[in-house]
Amino acid sequence: MTKENPLLEKFDLPPFDRIKAEHIKPAIDELINNNKKSIEDLINNTQMYSWENFFQKIEDQEELLHQTWSPASHLHSVADNNDIRKAYKECIANISNHSTEIGQNKPLYAAYEKFSKSTSYKKLSGPQQKIIDNALKDFRLSGIELDEKHKKKYKKIQKEISELQTKFEENLLDATHSWKKHILKESELIGIPDSVKALAADTAKNENKKGWLFTLEFPLYMPVMKYAENVELRKEMYCAYVTRSSDLGPDGGKWDNTDLMYKILKLRTEKAKLLGFKNYAEYSLEKKMAKTPNEVMLFLDNLAKRSKKIAKKEYDELKKFAFHTEGLKNLDAWDIPYFSEKLRKMKFFISQEDLRRYFPVDQVIEGLFKITNKLYDVKILVREGVDTWHKDVKFFDILDNNNAIKGSFYLDLFSRRNKRGGAWMDECILRKKIGTTIQNPVAYLTCNFTPPVDGKPTLLTHDEVITLFHEFGHGLHHMMTKIDYSGVSGINGVPWDAVELPSQFMENFCWEKKALDLFACDYETGELISEDLFENMSKTRTFQTAMQMIRQLEFAIFDFRLHMEFSENEKLDIQTLIDDVRKSIAVIDTPSFNRFQNSFSHIFAGGYAAGYYSYKWAEVLSADAFSKFEEKGIFDKNTGKEFLETILEKGGSCEPMDLFVKFRGRKPKIDALLRHSGIAA
Repeated sequence: MTKENPLLEKFDLPPFDRIKAEHIKPAIDELINNNKKSIEDLINNTQMYSWENFFQKIEDQEELLHQTWSPASHLHSVADNNDIRKAYKECIANISNHSTEIGQNKPLYAAYEKFSKSTSYKKLSGPQQKIIDNALKDFRLSGIELDEKHKKKYKKIQKEISELQTKFEENLLDATHSWKKHILKESELIGIPDSVKALAADTAKNENKKGWLFTLEFPLYMPVMKYAENVELRKEMYCAYVTRSSDLGPDGGKWDNTDLMYKILKLRTEKAKLLGFKNYAEYSLEKKMAKTPNEVMLFLDNLAKRSKKIAKKEYDELKKFAFHTEGLKNLDAWDIPYFSEKLRKMKFFISQEDLRRYFPVDQVIEGLFKITNKLYDVKILVREGVDTWHKDVKFFDILDNNNAIKGSFYLDLFSRRNKRGGAWMDECILRKKIGTTIQNPVAYLTCNFTPPVDGKPTLLTHDEVITLFHEFGHGLHHMMTKIDYSGVSGINGVPWDAVELPSQFMENFCWEKKALDLFACDYETGELISEDLFENMSKTRTFQTAMQMIRQLEFAIFDFRLHMEFSENEKLDIQTLIDDVRKSIAVIDTPSFNRFQNSFSHIFAGGYAAGYYSYKWAEVLSADAFSKFEEKGIFDKNTGKEFLETILEKGGSCEPMDLFVKFRGRKPKIDALLRHSGIAA
């Protein structure tokens, strides 16, 4: 008799309180075996293909595997341990193999190909046709046209890439968590905000230590860089942070990602060439809005040219400020955030820390929900009694005017051990139609904010408020969809360089007084942000934005060039390439020991390989979309309805450019992004 496995039960929401590492592999193995058998039966026993008797069944299988894998994969990100890690590694290889086998299944491909040319295909709805079209493209990108020898090679490459990417992420997590700085004298902490010291004291207490314990987790790392007068502490933490998972630094060589990066690049290049592409950048663009590598590089170079002169002015201003205030002739990398924050305070009488008191986390969440209500006429309510993976996690439903649930989400806001750094949205359950009912979408929204300490509320910086709004924008894209087929509902089927549009769009509300007045008030006095303070805040929006733009472009150009040029030269030195990119566009000197690339998980472990440019590409779309709200009124009901109906509800069922043109009445312009960034159009 088989043991009960919660992952194999039919559930509305994952039973997180019962899922154990030992359940993961048996569940995935069973589903994969069932799927293989089911596909074989469908191919052997279907005479005339229809959506209902064939393609919907394939969709359902894929969606069930996704729904089972989702909580297991999520636990690996938010509650990692050795057992989960082992199960995850084994499954990721099996899932990769299964995916490749489906992509290389000739009879299955023949069924899609034949159906796409039939009159039945023409009678399908737009979303159904898009699923068939996407599947045909996926078959080609999975090597359906290769001979048996090269198909096997492709399958081996895919499996190895997924394993190496997982290892890259694990090395980074281990390297980040291994470093600690124990401090016993408060005199070494001058300038560091009380809330951060309280967190460091709490971190020490949790390890049965006195004093303060600092780690490389962002809520402890970044405030030290911005506020600590102790230059040695800033330097030590900076050096540890930028050498994570590399050959250098305090743990040099222990979790080094260098070999993994070369192996990943070599395999990606092999895969791309196997499929007939010149390089991985070309392969990557097959499923994006941008059509050629040249188009991407021209876009990035254009932004770099427009930004560099202004970035240089900003940096010169910072150097002068550091010299006049503290006689510093040279700015080291660990001085830049510190003096930038001091300069911001001097120019605008404001710092990120000053603003925290206006942003207690519960108040911000309430405000975010009010803004969503004003834009899309929905309400968001907490639901009690839902199983979660940690006591801090809350669960919410999005309800329409008839109190019917449109979507739901888990909110996991605080940093802790065994949780991946950064912020992200991921899909828990996909929307789809089942008979006459709708399976509502469910999302995971994850951040790494400072947890509450000593019973005091968590106060967010304005930057953290922007992060929360950004991830919630992704969540809305997933949860507000009205598409009934999981393959193109929510963010599914949305080209990667358009997927950031709804998230970056939401960030704009963090800079609008009417929006801030819904939630930004002093947590002790209840006082709203004054007009003067808001005016100063608004001025900070363009503070050092050209320097930030150049930094993002540095990452994007490095990523894209790396995936283009590696195919021509497999002896290419990654460090030399990133140095070359910096030489051509950066205005700040980066220390020679900086190993940023070794922790660049977006491109080496995430979905942004030869796609990091997507952030800037989609920012053009999001800024231009928001400019319509600036013209009509930021809470204009009609404009909100149009954005909902043309962008959020449509998911991946249409081409994003067509949707954008429908919303904006024209193709996107770069002007709004340059205006928001303080860079002349």
